[in-house]
Amino acid sequence: MCFKLFSVSRQLLWKQAQSFPLFPALGEMESHMFECVNQAAVHEELEDETRRLCDVRPFLPVLKLITRNCGRAERLLDSKIGVLIGKGLHELDAINDQEVKDFRGKTLRQSEEKMQKVQMMSCTEWLQASFSQQLEPGPGPDQINGVSDRSTDLKVTIHFDQSQDSASLKVPLSCTPPELMDMAVRKWLTTHGPEKEASRGQYFLRVSHSLEFLCGDDPLSHYKYIRTCVQTKEPPHLTLVHSLCHRSVVSRKSLPLPLPPKRRTPTHIQTCVWDVSSPFKIVLVNASKVNAEETAKVKYVSSLVIKFHGFLLCKPAVSSESSGRSEHTWRDSTLEFEISVCDLPRMTRLCIAIYAVMDKVKNSPGLCQLKTGDIILHCWSSFPDELEEMLNPIGTVQTNPYTENATALHISFPEYLPHAIVFPPFDKILEKAAQIARASDCSPMGRGGKKFHIELKEIMERDPLSQLCENEKDLIWTLRYDCRENFPQSLPKLLLSVKWSKHEDMAQLQVLLQIWPKLSPRDALELLDFNYPDQYVREYAVGCLRDMSDEELSQYLLQLVQVLRYEPYYDCALTHFLLERAQRNRKIGHFLFWHLRSELHMPAVSVQFSLILEAYCRGSIPHIEVLKKQVEALSKLKSVNELIKFGTMKNARSKAKEAMLTKEAMMTCLRQSGYYETLSDIHSPLNPNILLAEVNVERCRYMDSKMKPLWIVYNNKLLDGDTLGIIFKYGDDLRQDMLTLQILRLMDLLWKEANLDLRIVPYGCLATGDRAGLIEVVSSADTIANIQLTSSNVAAAAAFNKDALLNWLKERNSGDALDHAIEEFTLSCAGYCVATYVLGIGDRHSDNIMVRSTGQLFHIDFGHILGNFKSKFGIKRERVPFILTHDFIHVIQQGKTGYTEKFASFRQYCEEAYLILRRNGNLFITLFALMLTAGLPELTSVKDIQYLKDSLALGKTDDEALKQFRQKFDEALRESWTTKVNWMAHNVAKDNRS
Repeated sequence: MCFKLFSVSRQLLWKQAQSFPLFPALGEMESHMFECVNQAAVHEELEDETRRLCDVRPFLPVLKLITRNCGRAERLLDSKIGVLIGKGLHELDAINDQEVKDFRGKTLRQSEEKMQKVQMMSCTEWLQASFSQQLEPGPGPDQINGVSDRSTDLKVTIHFDQSQDSASLKVPLSCTPPELMDMAVRKWLTTHGPEKEASRGQYFLRVSHSLEFLCGDDPLSHYKYIRTCVQTKEPPHLTLVHSLCHRSVVSRKSLPLPLPPKRRTPTHIQTCVWDVSSPFKIVLVNASKVNAEETAKVKYVSSLVIKFHGFLLCKPAVSSESSGRSEHTWRDSTLEFEISVCDLPRMTRLCIAIYAVMDKVKNSPGLCQLKTGDIILHCWSSFPDELEEMLNPIGTVQTNPYTENATALHISFPEYLPHAIVFPPFDKILEKAAQIARASDCSPMGRGGKKFHIELKEIMERDPLSQLCENEKDLIWTLRYDCRENFPQSLPKLLLSVKWSKHEDMAQLQVLLQIWPKLSPRDALELLDFNYPDQYVREYAVGCLRDMSDEELSQYLLQLVQVLRYEPYYDCALTHFLLERAQRNRKIGHFLFWHLRSELHMPAVSVQFSLILEAYCRGSIPHIEVLKKQVEALSKLKSVNELIKFGTMKNARSKAKEAMLTKEAMMTCLRQSGYYETLSDIHSPLNPNILLAEVNVERCRYMDSKMKPLWIVYNNKLLDGDTLGIIFKYGDDLRQDMLTLQILRLMDLLWKEANLDLRIVPYGCLATGDRAGLIEVVSSADTIANIQLTSSNVAAAAAFNKDALLNWLKERNSGDALDHAIEEFTLSCAGYCVATYVLGIGDRHSDNIMVRSTGQLFHIDFGHILGNFKSKFGIKRERVPFILTHDFIHVIQQGKTGYTEKFASFRQYCEEAYLILRRNGNLFITLFALMLTAGLPELTSVKDIQYLKDSLALGKTDDEALKQFRQKFDEALRESWTTKVNWMAHNVAKDNRS
């Protein structure tokens, strides 16, 4: 039996318990709650009684009644947060780590302060925080779509909330939302009379089909929705809504947030690390692997590395041989490094690699955090391609939680003094730098001659992948003040030139950092790379990021979440910056939540990301229920997908029978109340501004591919008659698609900033868990393959029908609409030709390229990037740098033969777009470098990013780069027949399957 609510089952239990003799001893029903053993074999207290028993899914159909402790509201909040993030907070409570406890205590106090501020917000402030403004750069406010916004009127359709009335208003594009709202309210009052005058100031404008509000003071031409309407020549539809209709009120009394007791500052004796001149030492005790099957002769070798700012200090390896034993003790156990304790940077990591030479099994590197005293570390297993990759200094500092099959290393750090050694506070660092400056006879400016300045300029203009030799590093450090004055964006190269193993140089750098000009947010992103682990450097970088708008921050959020892995401490500037901005803007909070939650299954970041998720939820209590509904809906979709996979395996003998029975089972499942209610009325995880109403079950289906993705169709809650489609995939890692689409959005942004709109369609894609995620369905679009196949009776000939695509567009557009569609096709084709070439996107067959009925061409499915092109039998199937077929050119030239002026314009668009991306080449390299530890299959080392450097021709002049691109363009055009052959083979194979 599956009760709908726990409270109902408790009431039934209480009714039956009344007949038992000790019933009065139970006390009040409200003082008890249920507990179960969940799917993770952990005791879970079911404080949230609004959850269904079938959603909890106990390991056994047994519930235990337990007595509530005090503080029910706090426990209820803890329970909701635990369910939401997928990790019970009792697991965090059980971690015996002072750093974890300190971080949780600090964020708890900050969360209470945040919720107090939320309750004091005005309606306007609350709306702006919950539903961010969708602004878009590009042409200035005086120029959009080739016409002046001051002289051109925009026809706006105004709907009135909770009313069937609507009105049409003509306003200039320079009009602001408050001005438009004032006109709309006046229109409303002329119809409904003066009795509505009292509520005149309590309205806002909302985009009719989404939760996007226009409540800023920017001109209408700056809003993304308005721009889209102008480009498509459709009137904007806005709804006048009452402000209170969309506000959720959370009472502090109902959800109190207790403050933890204040910790006292320790008063025991401490010594500054700079006062300890002893050499740094480590004692190797033993290493063991508890595995009975691996008792053959084993030779362990360890190499120790202190890693900071790319500087590696290696100690000669030591070895131990053993036969038939699982424990290995080093005789020469004390290892002394050539660096003194006083010169150890604060961000020092100890990287230990242990590998065994065995007949069949190889066990390799682990990365562990430097601790004090005796410690047992459990290493991570990996299988590097090359020996130099054995040491992994950019890996996690967390110990492997899966201890059963992990190599255990026992090490000991000796005590240099009878009391604690601490790193000096920042003011002491500045004092040290001042002492060095006073004692120095030479000028601190370190100015060089003209010859050195020419050399310095050449070094500073190199891309981030370029290596610096020791002489160049010395020159940069010597001319560091010249770098500050003339090349402030060169800060990353200066940091790589600092001798971090000398605390005197480190102190001088910190002083210089205080007077260094603030970098642009895009330039500052590089400072969050693993090469720059210093706390103060990262704080400087975060200070630069504070100038980012919400839109810009959303653009780089994927990378900012990944670089949290490089932070040596949980309590860091980047974490607090992300929490602050996420709790200030719900859309940022939404994607921060999913980027973190989607990787909780990874042991290396599980604790860190759980702590941040808990902190976000405590400071965004109104958002919890919204996110919880999405989590529950995705769980249901996963169950449906598993049902379909099981059904297709069971009926694999008959494909027709499989399709019929499995589709019927899917429809039956979606119609069940437990599924239908959970999947309905949710904010779309792909876009939190979209409200998904009920599931349109009749139009739902699953796709005929290996993982059987679900094609789910929703009705739009805010726009009657409109439907929205999403694809749910379980079994594929969508993070590489997500990264590629993010870069496409960035390219679109950069082009628009340069006044070039290439009509890119970067559809939504979001990883939501381990090999699970969602993809947006682009409306009114079809694949090139389907367009070709429907135009020909013979699949083999379909790919060679150059008229198919143009005829398809003609059927859907006529007159001026056809001209507009061809212009859309031309611009978008240029954009994707350049983007796919620069990113090295492979596997470009006719089912991975789509066209909208409005003319926009776009690519999908990005499983192969950075030049990883597919091959068969050792032969490359893709021989062109990008897809440019003659049927594309046929559309661009509107069916005319020979290269016309239209084609010349198309080529000019491509070249202009390429040069714009080249000017931002360092940004692309930085963004890919920040994703190196994400575990993407085709982005694992700096070598993979080299493709970008080559495709953008970084290091060459614009003329040289343009010459290279033109050669690639001609090659794509000349070899387009090979693309046609591949498409023919694909069409034939697809036709045979159907």
